[in-house]
Amino acid sequence: MKEMYPEIEPYNTGFLKVSDLHTLYFEEAGNPNGKPVVFLHGGPGGGLIANYRRYFDPKKWRIVLFDQRGCGKSTPFAELKDNTTWDLVSDIEKLRTHLNISKWAVFGGSWGSTLALSYSITHPEKCSELFLRGIFLLRKKEIDWFYQEGCSKIFPDLWEEYVKPIPENERHDFVTAYYKRLTSPDAAVRKSAAHAWSVWEGSTSKLMYDAEAASRFGEDEFADAFARIECHYFTNKGFFTEDNFLLNNVDKIRKIKTVIVQGRYDVVCPADSAWALHRAFPEAELHIIGDAGHSLSEKGITSKLIEYTDMWA
Repeated sequence: MKEMYPEIEPYNTGFLKVSDLHTLYFEEAGNPNGKPVVFLHGGPGGGLIANYRRYFDPKKWRIVLFDQRGCGKSTPFAELKDNTTWDLVSDIEKLRTHLNISKWAVFGGSWGSTLALSYSITHPEKCSELFLRGIFLLRKKEIDWFYQEGCSKIFPDLWEEYVKPIPENERHDFVTAYYKRLTSPDAAVRKSAAHAWSVWEGSTSKLMYDAEAASRFGEDEFADAFARIECHYFTNKGFFTEDNFLLNNVDKIRKIKTVIVQGRYDVVCPADSAWALHRAFPEAELHIIGDAGHSLSEKGITSKLIEYTDMWA
């Protein structure tokens, strides 16, 4: 089993103004002359944590990370205006140009896999490799599974906490009901909804329940951006023109060397999405990790991803 590389500090940090409203925080770590890779965090709205730098050999990779619009150190915080998938795709290109990188590998899990696919479909010539984990294609059936009904059968106790902020007469559409509260002018209403939404995901992300992880997801500032931005994207169907947009455009990325790493017991982004992507894109190498859920930090998922970042360095 491969383990994460030792903790490392960035050698460069900065802010990039990407629109009249939004400014992104970014950082670089590892070897300034190494092979470039951009790390796309989850959510949308999740932001960066220091451990994300540790999935790459710092002697071989030039590791670029950034907080997507509205989260982490990017400003304005928790902002929904001008915050779409295609704005983020444009931001990635602006960051690549700003850093004078001609081509880079793209690493993304969960929502990061959605964004990685969206970016590579739009700019295939700028991608050397794709490292994809916990595949999320942002189709209606995936949203319905996790936020409306399916997952409740596995976690009825945790589901009970998720549904608490929503009255019975609105429970036929939790995403819409949550969006109403997460955009409420009442700060207390927003806080209650953001906490319940975020803890639900944090509680179900690992194969074995992790109370500490669930608690981190519920912290006020993190939950505020995470819940608001996620629900904003899901309400707008990922800003895609069709439900199967990513699968229907796989031909554009067929020549990019790609690995898919998926937890067998991932309930947040179930394995049938990774399987559907692999069936549409058989050139991509698929690894289903038999003792893992959704989280990037699951040992088997961590090990397999680092195996590939080492191999393709």
